Amino acid sequence: MDGGKRRRVLVVRIGAMGDVLHALPAVCALRSVHPEWEIGWAIEPRWEALLRSSDGGMPVVDRVHLVSTRAWKQRPFSWETMQEIAELRRELRAARYDVCVDMQGTIRSAVVGWMAGSERMVGMAEPREAPASWVYGERVKVTAAHVVEQGCEVLGAAVGVALEPGRVKLPVDAAAEAWCEELVAREGSRWAVMAPTAGWGAKAWPAERFGAVAAALGRAGLRTLVNAASAEDATAAEVVGASEGFAVTVPCSVPQMIAMVRRAEVVIAGDTGPLHLAAALERPLVGLFGPTDPRRTGPYGTRARVLRDESSVTSHARRTETEAGLKKIGVDAVVAAAREVLGW
Repeated sequence: MDGGKRRRVLVVRIGAMGDVLHALPAVCALRSVHPEWEIGWAIEPRWEALLRSSDGGMPVVDRVHLVSTRAWKQRPFSWETMQEIAELRRELRAARYDVCVDMQGTIRSAVVGWMAGSERMVGMAEPREAPASWVYGERVKVTAAHVVEQGCEVLGAAVGVALEPGRVKLPVDAAAEAWCEELVAREGSRWAVMAPTAGWGAKAWPAERFGAVAAALGRAGLRTLVNAASAEDATAAEVVGASEGFAVTVPCSVPQMIAMVRRAEVVIAGDTGPLHLAAALERPLVGLFGPTDPRRTGPYGTRARVLRDESSVTSHARRTETEAGLKKIGVDAVVAAAREVLGW
């Protein structure tokens, strides 16, 4: 691409939270190198807050295109779904993107990118779902181990600019900040954040052990806030029950989670969205890894201690039971890692 000409670039990275956060360093780098270019992003509505605040602030992109694939999957043949897809296609084409970069590598993301009708469609040579590559006019072979660096390779090749991972900028949502100030008034200004759930069971460290870590941190003077989808979250309740009174469940939206994690002294989680949010916000963290390889998806760009037992075997099978190697990580090891990143 001609670096001297104002360009329009569409990024397709629909979800999930951790994956969007892994793509952001590349896009932030491009924004830094070419602030005059127009950048759009196609994303699931539930993750919109990672790009745009409730008052419309967008620190990285110029446009956000909402792609309701979860809703469409539930009603694939409805008239409403057909109308929404047609409207998305019109919206994407009206933006007249010069290049579309599929940073997800799935069939659905490739189709969304194709709908934009860009002059060029670029994706990975070996995408997550092989048929996605059929849609690409250009394929980029990635060589880096970590997905953040792979994102820089793909986006950089697409726009003809060598990119190094940039510092992530997330929206500051005024309503979420006000909510968090109320949380500070209620719980104090110093806390750890724990995220005990994961995308599937094999990645989830036992909840009662999170509670034991919270108890140890609490005895040392640090309260724990447990991230939860709702007040009735059973896993969060189990953590709180094992915490000796030093933890509390905090149901929150994505903007509220950003505000809460931004203030955290330390974040403790498995390979899940809140862990990568902590890395993006440059908060100290402890990552608990089992079936996924931290060399590929580990926390990037912050002070971190990653624990993974040598017996863990990399697998993306959606098993419900905690992976055997992950179970071998003990409470004392996690407490020691937390104390290390806290500088205690």
